[in-house]
Amino acid sequence: MADNITIKLKKEDNEFIEKVCASFNYSKTELINVLHQVQEHFGYLPAEVQEKIASELKMSVAKVFGVVTFYSFFTMLPKGEFPISICTGTACYVRGAEKVLDEFRKQLNIEVGQTTPDGKFSLGCLRCVGACGLAPVVMVGEKTFGRVSADKVEEILAEFR
Repeated sequence: MADNITIKLKKEDNEFIEKVCASFNYSKTELINVLHQVQEHFGYLPAEVQEKIASELKMSVAKVFGVVTFYSFFTMLPKGEFPISICTGTACYVRGAEKVLDEFRKQLNIEVGQTTPDGKFSLGCLRCVGACGLAPVVMVGEKTFGRVSADKVEEILAEFR
């Protein structure tokens, strides 16, 4: 179960959300675009941010929460400076993605969905990166690593430490 994180929105944070919502004419049909821009700014979408968006777009918090939890791109927890995503699509899974994921868990001492205590790394899974010929695939931020095996995990982490 995820830890609840409570934040207090600053005046400038509220103003940013208001500006984003206004740029989409407060249209409920633009919710996903609003969420994308706001998550890009904050890095994640905590409850307080979702409540502010719901208020600005005059929609229920439950609707906003439903969209945030439905799409895997959105997150309600802060990600690390270097978010690590292991592809667990069919090609990657068959070629050993689970062993790679287990090695990242072991070396970082965190589970999927968690962030290291220093805020440097977070661990997640993707369904498909679209680079099946390079399976198994790992992404660290925007950088893609192909044909990753468990014994390459330490080398990948060293590049970002």
